[in-house]
Amino acid sequence: MSSDTADSAARQLRRRIVDNAGTADKVYRGVGRAGGSLVLVLMVLVGTFLVYRAWEALSVAKFGFITTEEWNPDGGGFGIAAVIVGTVLIAVVAIAVAVPLAMGTALYISEYAPRWLKRTLVAMVDLMAAVPSVVFGLWGVFFLQWKIIYLSRWIADWFGWLPFLDVTGVARHDPLATVTTYTSSTFIAGVVVALMVAPIACSVMREAFGLAPMGEREGAYALGATRWGMIRSVVLPFGRGAVVGGTMLGLGRALGETIAVVMIISPRFEIQPHIMEHGTSSVSSLIALRYGEASPFGISALMAAGVALFVMTLIVNFVAAWVVSRSRSGAMSEV
Repeated sequence: MSSDTADSAARQLRRRIVDNAGTADKVYRGVGRAGGSLVLVLMVLVGTFLVYRAWEALSVAKFGFITTEEWNPDGGGFGIAAVIVGTVLIAVVAIAVAVPLAMGTALYISEYAPRWLKRTLVAMVDLMAAVPSVVFGLWGVFFLQWKIIYLSRWIADWFGWLPFLDVTGVARHDPLATVTTYTSSTFIAGVVVALMVAPIACSVMREAFGLAPMGEREGAYALGATRWGMIRSVVLPFGRGAVVGGTMLGLGRALGETIAVVMIISPRFEIQPHIMEHGTSSVSSLIALRYGEASPFGISALMAAGVALFVMTLIVNFVAAWVVSRSRSGAMSEV
């Protein structure tokens, strides 16, 4: 049989897929496309508006906007070097605390919790994600901060040989060091933000862990694996993309958190890499604190800071979506 005849026979045998979508399907598809397009349009409009309002300040500051630590738009130089560093450090501390907490909670809910408790735990985690930021801020300022400063002092005493855990001007085990040296720090703000982003990461991880193929689970048990062995060999590899994606989504939330951070930190417009030390700043807190008293040019400078934060969070969320979409946990599997 010639190749042309074989190709013709293959085409005839190939099943033709016909889209017989009904009216409801067409309406749903149209609404879905319209909603997705609207989100993209709004994102472009927000970015365009920020760049338009920030152009006056960016044209004056130029590249110095990235490298300048001072923030004085009306009387001197201004830039986001200090607040960008503070933003990143707070977010990193938040992720370092939130990811182990979220992963442990997600694994317990999906793999260990009895059925009667699982639904309650899921509801509690989701409810925690709905708590307003100001509530976390009040709790952090009036309760957590005064309980955790002793942990901050212990970490600085024993691990101060690491540059980012050192506290300037305080000797190791100094009995005269006041506790206020450790208040309003990057570490405390990061812990509070961690409790805010943990439910988001936990939800993403929990859904992926629960979708791990049952056949592979049973195969691991058949080969003699313990429950933890099955989790380590099946569930965690399957949900690796969701772990990374949930972490990145939490990072995007941590970068933009405002009210809780404003209530906890003491603004400091200089690059401050010591996370246990009093004082720090972030882009969102800068905008919140300075917007009400800013001049027209100062508002343009704040808009420029908003552009930087918008780009950072956009990149983080795009990377998270890309990781989740390419991971095995984002694909359909056989059960």
